[in-house]
Amino acid sequence: MKRSASTKYELIRIYESTFSSLRWDCFFSTLLIFLLIISSCKKDSDIYSTTPAINILSVSSTSIAEGDPITFKISYTDGDGDLGENDPDATNLFLTDNRLNVTYNMRIRQLAPDNSDIIIKGNLDVVLNSTAITNGSTSQDVVYSMYVVDRAGHQSNTVTSSTITIHK
Repeated sequence: MKRSASTKYELIRIYESTFSSLRWDCFFSTLLIFLLIISSCKKDSDIYSTTPAINILSVSSTSIAEGDPITFKISYTDGDGDLGENDPDATNLFLTDNRLNVTYNMRIRQLAPDNSDIIIKGNLDVVLNSTAITNGSTSQDVVYSMYVVDRAGHQSNTVTSSTITIHK
C-alpha cells in the first residue's frame, strides 16, 4: 500500500504532537512529585512549638481524706527542650488551688542539656503533699489548675483537673 506524502507528514505530525505532550506531562509530573517531597520535609521543630504544652493524664484519686497527698500525672512537650531548671531555688511549675486562689510554686528538674535545642516529650508526676478542708465542713470539692514556664520564659497552656472531693 502506497501512502501519499501528505499522509506520511500527517502521521509524523501526530507522532511528534503526542511525543511532545508526553514529554511535558512527564516533566510536570516529575516537578509535582519533587515539590510534594520537598514540602513534606519539615523539621520536627517546625511541628512542635517552642512554647511548652501540657495535659493532665490522670489524678491519683477524685476522693481523698484530708491531709492525704494528690498526684497529678501530666504529659509535656517542648519544641526546643528548655523545660526544667537545675537551680534548686527556681520555680517553673505552678499548681493553683482554685478554691482560695493559692498557688504552689514547684520545680521541674532540667529535662535536656543546656543549648541542646531538641524536642522533649514525656510524663511527670506532680505531687501536692497535703490537702485540707478550708470551710469547716465534713467534705469539700476542689479543682486545681496548673501551667509550666520554660527557661526562655514561655508559659504553657493552663490545664484544669476534674473535681476532687476532700473528706474529713
